[in-house]
This record gives sequence, structure tokens and C-alpha cells, in this order.
Amino acid sequence: QVQLVESGGGLVQPGGSLSLSCAASGSIFGLNAMGWYRQAPGKQRELVAQITIAGSTHYADSVKGRFTISSDNAKNTVHLQMNSLKPEDTAVYFCNAVSVPGMGLRNDYWGQGTQVTVSS
Repeated sequence: QVQLVESGGGLVQPGGSLSLSCAASGSIFGLNAMGWYRQAPGKQRELVAQITIAGSTHYADSVKGRFTISSDNAKNTVHLQMNSLKPEDTAVYFCNAVSVPGMGLRNDYWGQGTQVTVSS
């Protein structure tokens, strides 16, 4: 099992910045990637950004150029720096970790979620 503990989030004005962090513990050696998803009220959970253990990154089109994901492998932590925030970025943000133990197999682990609200 993998445990994910998030920190950061809160209320910020449009155009502002916030940073999220997620610390992983437990059976982390089999992880293939970590990232962030978000879910706004009435909407499906969507991938925001992901980073693989090799350092490759992937971003949703809606956040490209504004959000940056990074990892500190020594501390088993992943960070999401969010700049130029927009009201439509308002959502609960969930840390995610993925392991792929074999072909066709996938395990997803989730943090408890942290609220990000962008409003004036």
C-alpha cells in the first residue's frame, strides 16, 4: 500500500499562485508515476499533471505554461506549482500515484484531496 499526504492549497485571487505538495510513504518502490488530478463540482475528475519516475512530464492542455510539476525522489515528494490561476482552476486537487505491476495491471493510490479556490 501507498499512503499519500497532501499539503498546500487554499484561496487565491485570479492571477495568483499556489503550490501543492504530496508526500508518499509505504510501498513506494514499485511506483511508476505520480501526479495531480482535480475535480470541480458537478464535473468528472481530470488529470492535471503527471511525472514519471524517469522524469517525463505530462500536462492537461488547460494548464500548460501555467503549472509545473516536479519531484524530489530523495524525499518521495511531488510538487505542483500553479501560476496565473484562473477561476476555472477551482477544484479539489488529489494527489495520485500509479504502479504497474504487470501487463494490463494498474494500481492507483489517492490522497485525501485539498481545496483550491480561485476567486476575487
